[in-house]
Amino acid sequence: MFHISNSDDIKEGKITDVYFERTVRILKKKKLDKRVVVEVRARALPSPYQWAILAGLDEALYLLEGLKVDVWSMPEGSLFYPFEPVLTIEGNYSEFGRYETALLGLVCQASGITTRAARCKKSSQGKAVYHFGARRMHPGITSMIDRASFIGGCDGVAVRSSAKELGEKPVGTIPHALILLVGDTVKATQFFDEIIEPEVGRVALIDTLGDEKFEALRVAEALGKNLLAVRIDTPASRRGDIMELLKEVRWELDLRGFKKVKIFVSGGITEERIALLNSVADAFGVGTYISNAPVIDFSLDIVEIDSNPLAKKGKRSGKKQIWQCSSCLTRSILPFRERILKCSCGENFTPLTKQVIKEGRIVTDLPSPQEIKKYVLEQLDKIS
Repeated sequence: MFHISNSDDIKEGKITDVYFERTVRILKKKKLDKRVVVEVRARALPSPYQWAILAGLDEALYLLEGLKVDVWSMPEGSLFYPFEPVLTIEGNYSEFGRYETALLGLVCQASGITTRAARCKKSSQGKAVYHFGARRMHPGITSMIDRASFIGGCDGVAVRSSAKELGEKPVGTIPHALILLVGDTVKATQFFDEIIEPEVGRVALIDTLGDEKFEALRVAEALGKNLLAVRIDTPASRRGDIMELLKEVRWELDLRGFKKVKIFVSGGITEERIALLNSVADAFGVGTYISNAPVIDFSLDIVEIDSNPLAKKGKRSGKKQIWQCSSCLTRSILPFRERILKCSCGENFTPLTKQVIKEGRIVTDLPSPQEIKKYVLEQLDKIS
C-alpha cells in the first residue's frame, strides 16, 4: 500500500496533531468553548523572498466547508507580505480547532511551490517555464504540486493526469532513455517525428551521446522545418561554461539558416540560472527547484475571544483587513472595520480580504487555474 492519507480522514479532521484533539475535549468537558477569531499569517518568508503568493485556498475551503464557521480570505494567487493575514476564521474553537494541522499543511506547501514558480517566471521575463519536478516528490501529491506550479506562472506540466485536471495539454520532449535504446540522437528524433502525433512539438535532446553543437546541426538538417527546438540537459560534470555553450549552439544554428529553432534548457535550473541564461535560451524546464520549494511558514493564532481582541505575546490582536491600492499595490493593515480610501499615488484603496465562507457555505466563485495564473502574472508585472 502507499503511505497516503485518506481524503475522508482529512475532511473529517482525523489528520491532526493530538494536542488539538485533547484541547477540544477539555474545552467541552469544562464548558469553556468560546467563539474566537483566528488568522493565518507568516511572520517571515524564506530568504531572500520579499513577497510570496497564496495558494491551496481551494483545498482549504473544501476542508472548512460545512463547519459552523465564517471565513475571510485573500483571493487565491494573491501576492502577500510578512505579517499580513491571508485567511481569517470565526467560530467556536471546538468547531474547527482539530483542522489546524491539515489547514496549514494545505496552504504552507502549495504557497511555497507557487511562490517558487512565480519567481522563476519573473526571472524568465516572459519566456516559457515548464514544470518537470513531479518525479522528485511523492506521487500522492503530484496533482497539488503541478497545480501550484501552474498557477504560479509555469506554462505547462509534464504529468498527463495533472494536465488533464488543469484543462491543459501535458508537455514533454524526449528522454535520454529513448536515445540510448535507439543508439543515435537523429534516429531517435526521427522515430519520434514519425510516430508521435503532429501537434506535439518536436524538441530534440542533444546532449546524450555527442557534442551538443554537432548534434544540434545533425537533427536540424534531418528534421528541417519539423524541428521546433533543441533541448540541452548536459550533466553538471560536463557543462563547463553553459552560457558559452548556448551561444555557440545558437550561432551555429543561425549561421546555417535554422534561426527558428529554439533552445530549451533543463537540468539544475534555478531562478538565478534562468536570469543568467535568459538572453540566449528560449524556454526552461524546471524540476526539483520548484517541486522541493521551501514551505511558507504560516501559523494560525487566536486574535479575538468572544469579540474581545486578545492574542498571545508577539502577535497583534484583533480581526484585520488588508487594503490595497488598485494601481501600485501599496498595502496597509488596519483593524477590520477601519477604512482607507486614497493611496498617495491618487488611486483608490480596496479591501483585499473578502468573505468566502458564511455559516459553513462557500459564498464565492472559485476561479479556474488559468484565471488564477493570469491574476498572478498581472501582479508580477507591477512589482520589481
